[in-house]
Amino acid sequence: MFCFQCQETAKGTGCTIRGVCGKEEATANLQDLIIFHCKGIAALAKAGKKSGVDRIEDAGRIISHALFTTITNANFDDAALIDCVKHAQSFKAALKSSLAGKLPKGLHDAALYTEDDESKFQEKARTVGILATENEDVRSLRETVVFGCKGISAYAHHAAMLGFEKKEVYDQLIESMASVTENLSVDEMVAMVLKTGENAVATMAVLDEANTTTYGHPEISQVNIGVGTLPGILVSGHDLRDLHELLIQTEGQGIDVYTHSEMLPANYYPKLKKFSHLKGNYGSSWWHQNQDFETFNGAILMTTNCVIPIKKNCTYSDRLFTTGATGYPGAIHIADRENSKPKDFSKVIAKAKQCKPPEEIETGTIVGGFGHNQVLALADKVVDAVKSGAIKRFVVMAGCDGRMKSRSYFTEVAQKLPKDAVILTAGCAKYRYNKLDLGDIGGIPRVLDAGQCNDCYSLAVIAMKLRDAFGLAHINDLPLSFDIGWYEQKAAAVLLALLSLGVKGIRLGPTLPAFISPAVLNVLVEKFNIKAIGDPDEDIAAMMAGN
Repeated sequence: MFCFQCQETAKGTGCTIRGVCGKEEATANLQDLIIFHCKGIAALAKAGKKSGVDRIEDAGRIISHALFTTITNANFDDAALIDCVKHAQSFKAALKSSLAGKLPKGLHDAALYTEDDESKFQEKARTVGILATENEDVRSLRETVVFGCKGISAYAHHAAMLGFEKKEVYDQLIESMASVTENLSVDEMVAMVLKTGENAVATMAVLDEANTTTYGHPEISQVNIGVGTLPGILVSGHDLRDLHELLIQTEGQGIDVYTHSEMLPANYYPKLKKFSHLKGNYGSSWWHQNQDFETFNGAILMTTNCVIPIKKNCTYSDRLFTTGATGYPGAIHIADRENSKPKDFSKVIAKAKQCKPPEEIETGTIVGGFGHNQVLALADKVVDAVKSGAIKRFVVMAGCDGRMKSRSYFTEVAQKLPKDAVILTAGCAKYRYNKLDLGDIGGIPRVLDAGQCNDCYSLAVIAMKLRDAFGLAHINDLPLSFDIGWYEQKAAAVLLALLSLGVKGIRLGPTLPAFISPAVLNVLVEKFNIKAIGDPDEDIAAMMAGN
C-alpha cells in the first residue's frame, strides 16, 4: 500500500505497511481500486457528454458516494468496499455500453477495465494506486485534485441527501477526476487544481443552502456539555438528515440524543434544537472517541467519517452503528433510504434502551451558532468594533483536529492572542480552544464558531461581506489572518477553495501535506505565500502585524 492523503501519514511521507488511521493494506488497496473506477467513470461521462450521451448527474452521484467511502476514517469494512467496487464497475460498464461506437481513442485504462472475479481485485488494485504515476510533480498535482474531489464529494453527497443538487457541481467534479487520466501540461494541471477549488466553493454553497433551507439559519446557542439521567444515543459525523430522522424516531421514547465532535453544530439549527431530547454535546473531537464512546455507555451512531478503530480494552463494539458512507467490521450498518423514506433507526433505539445513562465527564455550556447569517446580523456592531480599534484582528483558526502533540500550537495561539483579536472557527479544530474562557469584546465572543468543516463557506461569506462593508478591493486587505489546522480531504477541499478565492498568506499545520511535492510547494509559496505554522509567539506577532 501507499497512502499519503492525511496529515498524520507515516514519517510525513506515506503509509506503506498499515495506515496510521488503522486501515490494513487490503482495505487501502480496495479504496485505490474505487478511486481508479471513479476516474474511469469520469472519463466516460466526459466523453459521453461530448457525444450527446449526457449521464453527468448519474455519474456525479456515483462518484461522490464512492469517493466519500475512501476519505480517511470513513470505511474500514472490506465487504462494503467490495460492494462499492462492484457498483462502480456495473455503472461504468453500462456507461461504456451506452457509448458503443462513440468511444474516443486513447481512453485511459480506468475507463475500459472491469473485472467480475472478486479474487482479482487486490491484484489489480496494486497496479493502480498513487505510485502508478511515476513523476513526483505530476503525481502531486493529480493527487491534489483527487483529494480535493474527495472533500467535494462528501459535501455534495450531504446536500443531495437533502434534495439539493447542481449539475454544474457534478460537471466540474467529473472534469476534475477525468483530468487525472489525461496528459495535461503542468500549467493545465495547476489550473485544474484551482478549478477544483472553485468547485469546492460552489459545492459548499449548495450544502449551506441545503442545511439552512431545511433546518433554518444557525442561531447563537448555548450548548449543554453535561448529561441527563436517561439512556442516550450519541451521534457523530456530519449528516444532519440522519440526526433529524433519529430525533423524530426517538421522540417520546425515554431516550436523550447527544451530538459528538463535528455534529456539535447541529445544536445551532432552529429545526433541530427544538427537540427537547436533543440534550447537548458529549465529549470532544473525533480522535477522542475510544474514551468518549466508552464512558457514554449508550448506543453510538456514526453518520460519516470520522470513525477510528476500537481499542482492545474498549467495550462499546456492540453499541456501535454505522450508516451512509461509513463502515466498520462487526458494526451494524443502517441501510440507506429507499423511495425517499426515512432510515430505520429502530435497532439503534432498541440498543439504547438496554444501556445505562452516560457517565458525566464535564459540565457547563459552550456557545456557537455564528454562521454567516447570524454574524451579518451583527455586522454593524462588528464594523464599529473594528473602526474603533476594539477589534484589531480576525484570525481564522478553522479546520481539523488530530492526535499530534504539536497541535497544542493552536491552543497556545488561542490563549496568547491579544485580547483585541477574534477567532473565527469551523470544523473540529475548535475543540483545541472552544472550552477556554477567552472572554468577549463589547459583547462579541472572541471565538465565533460557524459550525462544521463545510461551514468554512460561512467564514468566506463573512470575510467577503466585511470586505464590502469596508469598501476594500479584496479580502486580503482585511485585518484577517488564516491559521489553519488540517487532517483529511475535506480540509484539502477547503484549502483549495481558499486558494481559488485568491486568499494569500495562509499558515497551515501542524505539517504541510505530504502529497505536495517540493516543486508544487514552491508554486504555492510564490503565488499564494502559503506557509507552515511555526513558533506560536512568532506567528502571533506576524499575524497581528498583518504578515
